[in-house]
Amino acid sequence: MMPTERFYAELPLLDHFIDATNVENFVSVPDDWFVVITDIAGSTQAIEAGRYKDVNLLGASSIAAVLNQTKDIEVPYVFGGDGASIVIPPGFVESVKPALRAVQQIAQSEFGLELRVGCVPMSVITTAGYTVKIAKLKISEHYNQAMFAGGGLNYATDLIKNSATATLYQLDQTIQPEADFSGLECRWQAIPSQHGEIISLLVLATAHSSEQNHAIYRQVVEKIYAIYGTDEDFHPVALQQLKLSLNSQDLLSETKVRSSSAGWFQQWLYLSQIQFENILGLVFMRFKLKIGMMNWGNYKTIVTTTSDYKKFDDMLRMVISGTLQQRQQLTAYLSDRFKHGELVYGLHVATSALMTCLVFERNGSQVHFVDGAEGGYALAAKPLKEQLKRKANNWQTYRQMYQLRQQLLDQK
Repeated sequence: MMPTERFYAELPLLDHFIDATNVENFVSVPDDWFVVITDIAGSTQAIEAGRYKDVNLLGASSIAAVLNQTKDIEVPYVFGGDGASIVIPPGFVESVKPALRAVQQIAQSEFGLELRVGCVPMSVITTAGYTVKIAKLKISEHYNQAMFAGGGLNYATDLIKNSATATLYQLDQTIQPEADFSGLECRWQAIPSQHGEIISLLVLATAHSSEQNHAIYRQVVEKIYAIYGTDEDFHPVALQQLKLSLNSQDLLSETKVRSSSAGWFQQWLYLSQIQFENILGLVFMRFKLKIGMMNWGNYKTIVTTTSDYKKFDDMLRMVISGTLQQRQQLTAYLSDRFKHGELVYGLHVATSALMTCLVFERNGSQVHFVDGAEGGYALAAKPLKEQLKRKANNWQTYRQMYQLRQQLLDQK
């Protein structure tokens, strides 16, 4: 094992989400590591066509495929709704490429979607003046969450999306696809908000230093807690709202990924199998059965406490359950901070949340990715990008006005 491969595994754990707003808690990723970016091309159009579950599942599939190839070490990742960012040491780059090619192939053959995949060396990111800094937050005994700062993930994503640079980092299409999707599940019904609505929120601080940006994030997080209350108050995955699905349509996306190489009969068998497993799960949880080491009466609590609904990856991402009045308070606050040039933000509103799961041990290692229904993070990115354009245009206009003023002064 190379000296830097245990870099992430040996990071100290943070105890509180607010600790992510302290720049001193982040350390730089080693320069020999790589950033893997996956992203659904045309995800906004797919989501607007009602295919948000497919988009979410493919984003999570790329994480599952990589984690099943890097079992010997702990690697950091973040789910973005329509894709993922995964940071891996150099010794695993070649072994994860067939797995990522398999996700690309499934996206095309089973869902008719294009999954962009790129692998960007950290040295390219740092040479461009960006960094990937990382911290590790303990969410529960079963899940530690990676948090990112420094702008490097956003820069790597731009390289993958830009046609002028994408070919330098994309996967070789001759690589033979091969992946293990063990643990990937999408078996819960949409989760209704306990307060009326679910918001998917993106906030990007736009100050001139990382210290200022982290201070802005701290103020935003504190304001969110002031408006919405405790984690239990605004958690989008409430115990009483969690229900397993028996609907074939709800379970079809998982079936397509987990049995993509099989014929229609094998896919039907897989679908029938997970429906049967869900029936057993409903019974076990209803009667709080204890089977072996597994206490099914506690399983919904495990799911809730390992839910990935608030995070940092070069921006703040949160899925929040709340009321219309609370959203109006938050929007007024963020709009004011935008007008002062401190941040840009995007927000999408739905009545329920979606959950896509990686369950490697039913009574152990697992994470449940949460996004708002009907578009979530991907649609929240639209107004954020519009605000970024306005900010850039305003700056360009200011520069032009300043230059014209200087020219007039020079002529006097």
